[in-house]
Amino acid sequence: MLTQPSSKYRAFPAIALRDRTWPDAQITQAPIWLSTDLRDGNQALIEPMDLARKLRMFDMLVKIGFKEIEVGFPASSQIEFDFVRQLIEGKRIPADVTIQVMTPARPELITRTVEALQGAPRAIVHIYNAVAPVWRKVVFGMSVPEVMALVKDQVTHLKALTDAQPGTKWVLQYSPETFSLAELEVSLEACETAIAAWGPGRDIILNLPTTVENATPNVFADQIEWMVRKFADRPEVVVSVHPHNDRGTGTASAELALMAGAHRVEGCLFGNGERTGNLDIVNVALNMYVQGVSPQLDFSDIDAIRAEVEYCNQLPVPARHPYAGDLVYTSFSGSHQDAIKKAFAARQDADIWAIPYLPIDPKDLGRSYEAVIRVNSQSGKGGISYLLEEAYGLAMPRRLQIEFSQVVQRAMDTAGTEFTAKDLWQIFEREYQLSANHALAQYRVESDDSDEVRISGKLQWAGQPVSIAGQGNGPIDAFVQAVSSAIGIPVRLLDYSEHAVAASDARGDKGANATAAAYIELRVGENQSLYGVGMDSNSTQAAFRAVMSAVARSGAVASVQTAAPQAAAQEATV
Repeated sequence: MLTQPSSKYRAFPAIALRDRTWPDAQITQAPIWLSTDLRDGNQALIEPMDLARKLRMFDMLVKIGFKEIEVGFPASSQIEFDFVRQLIEGKRIPADVTIQVMTPARPELITRTVEALQGAPRAIVHIYNAVAPVWRKVVFGMSVPEVMALVKDQVTHLKALTDAQPGTKWVLQYSPETFSLAELEVSLEACETAIAAWGPGRDIILNLPTTVENATPNVFADQIEWMVRKFADRPEVVVSVHPHNDRGTGTASAELALMAGAHRVEGCLFGNGERTGNLDIVNVALNMYVQGVSPQLDFSDIDAIRAEVEYCNQLPVPARHPYAGDLVYTSFSGSHQDAIKKAFAARQDADIWAIPYLPIDPKDLGRSYEAVIRVNSQSGKGGISYLLEEAYGLAMPRRLQIEFSQVVQRAMDTAGTEFTAKDLWQIFEREYQLSANHALAQYRVESDDSDEVRISGKLQWAGQPVSIAGQGNGPIDAFVQAVSSAIGIPVRLLDYSEHAVAASDARGDKGANATAAAYIELRVGENQSLYGVGMDSNSTQAAFRAVMSAVARSGAVASVQTAAPQAAAQEATV
């Protein structure tokens, strides 16, 4: 690093806005949210989503409550084009949801984009071009008048194409890309040019991005307030922001921009995106929530949302991620735990939330208090997962470590002694019922071109025969659905992992010769989330055993026994 960084870098100049009002403002209502997970987030993935993962992401975004979703860049590839067509032709877009697509300011790409949207009831077409000096001069070699001519020509081209399709309600979104690095007067001229070409009085979104975060969030807030003032008497204009996170202050930039008068926010779940990522909508929305403002988005099952996003993006959400990380409601410090436990003991249900070290009630997001109160490594409990991995080859997922630590703590409270690795293994084996009489005696797995997998067979559960049948997007998912049908209780797969376990007779314990260990996290019923563990020489059977372990631990095994006679009577149909 340079001893004098000023020889290479320059601070971004302050905005001359002496009468700024945003420092005294408060966020009192939710903005319009735009999810760009399927466009900006998708283009930043090592392996972009296929159609199946795109559909899963879209359905989840609708369920969360997004009313505007940027679904892709249809002119960039056939898979992007086909996805937009599938949403429209398959009538998968709810009546209160508007899709958005993006295109550069190039005529052939705009034409292809409008073609992809034929038949859509409502659509936002997002046109962008860079306006900052280094892009104008170095990247494109254009003068300011040439930039304005480009904006006018391409918006006019879009207007002609969309006017020819009056069956769709069209909205233009124009982005002076690199807004945060551009002169405000140039950005304003580009926006006014787009408005004039689109037609005065027609609905338009002016999206002002921190394409590259280059200054402190207060500077961005000044830029936004400066622009908002120019359109204060134009109700047809929606001012939107699209923060990136290059300085690590994307959340602050979005919040200060809302205080500065922005109406709309674009971002991704958990901050996925190019370089350091887009704005994290989960973070901003839940920051509002803990200030008593409804974000109008539903994150009441944050673990399931995180699991789905991790599947679709093939990227993990960090353990320390605000609100959603595995460890964010966990205190390892004894003094922290003591303060939390005392506050819980004193709390009344009607009280305003005021718990030390916990800005939000984990239950509001579908999380439990168990991980908060007792997951410490004190008093001999530390190293539980380390001992089991070293002695028995168990590489437990983080949330299973947290769950099992509570089981060990209860046993320690009763015994009052230090436990050895063998003691821990015996507790683990008993808790997760590794020796229980649960077995899939025979089964058949089938699949077809739709990627759906069907499973049918006979299950021996606690001495009772049960016939099962189900389907899903893989053998494990199909088995989960089959078990759910058998017990008559909703069961949902939240997490799955497996690994090989080296056989060792020296361990001298049941399960030591198994060659695969599977860990399954299930949601059983509406509120119970817990793990099951299975060990078997066959990895698929190990996964099935893990499912049965979790369901049995939930107490739903009684439902299986009650349903068994009826299931046996239906056996001939399986």
